[in-house]
Amino acid sequence: MSILGSNIPSEVGLRLLLCPLGSNIVLKTACCSVGVILPVYSTFKAIETNNTSDQQKWLLYWAAYGSFSVAEIFADKIISWFPLYHHMKFAFLVWLQLPTTNGAKHLYMRHLRPFLLRHQANLDQIVGIVYNETGKFISAHQGEFRFMKAIAMKILISAKHFINDSSQPIPPVPPPEGRAIRSLSDEIDTSDDDDDDYVNVPAT
Repeated sequence: MSILGSNIPSEVGLRLLLCPLGSNIVLKTACCSVGVILPVYSTFKAIETNNTSDQQKWLLYWAAYGSFSVAEIFADKIISWFPLYHHMKFAFLVWLQLPTTNGAKHLYMRHLRPFLLRHQANLDQIVGIVYNETGKFISAHQGEFRFMKAIAMKILISAKHFINDSSQPIPPVPPPEGRAIRSLSDEIDTSDDDDDDYVNVPAT
């Protein structure tokens, strides 16, 4: 029985992984974790420790991952219908990062670097035009950007005040004044009744 019990988690995990209809959410979460979250933290560690080899490794990874993401955006409507697409994407992201396969470096050196070197002059012109037009657009609409920034700051401040007010305990509500007067009058009336009940006994 213990042997069967130890195989149950692995069997459930294998069924989730191999069932494309029921495990899309699990696979998308796994792809996001392996493809973005772990590399972001590893890049942070490489920068903070000033490790040159790790920095180069993750620079190559982000170049390969960015190229793959651009291709995926344009081909998403087609390739997302393929069976086991998310499984293959997960395996590809793992292949990019594994030290034994060194997939990111292989993809960069074999395909991405020759392509970028071949079209470097044209790409430099395109990047220069994009940066120039972006700078002109921002400088021409500085008033709108300031207005949107002011609105965003007001919304954030209002949300902060609302959260702070809702987190504070509600003070107890005092009883109405009329009720206090009635209770006082009731006490007076009861004291009068007590006086009426008192009987004077004449001295003999």
